[in-house]
Amino acid sequence: MSTITVTNIKATGETASRAVSGVAGAWMTMTGDGSAIDDSFNTASLTDNGAGDFTQNYSNAFSSVHYSWCGQQESTYSTTAVIIAHQHSGKTTSATQFYTYRTGAGSNADTEENCTQVVGDLA
Repeated sequence: MSTITVTNIKATGETASRAVSGVAGAWMTMTGDGSAIDDSFNTASLTDNGAGDFTQNYSNAFSSVHYSWCGQQESTYSTTAVIIAHQHSGKTTSATQFYTYRTGAGSNADTEENCTQVVGDLA
């Protein structure tokens, strides 16, 4: 396998180039109860730590814990808000622990569909 080293990339048909460091280093879509990863990039596995408590494990580690982790939930709950978040103490270079929370339930809870995106330099 060959390695191509670049500073910026530009996809065919795009007019602007972008820094390689701005490209997602990992992402994942998963079932809300943590039973399956639907699709992913650089995600080795998903650990279900309990109701609404998960860990996304990366195939290739990040160079530091100062990467940007973002989560989103798809929900059909009409009377309650759904929140996805992580704590910095739950981040390592090889994994991020995160939580899903339904305000109507008043605690961590499995939800419907969850998505994550991680941007940062890989080790």
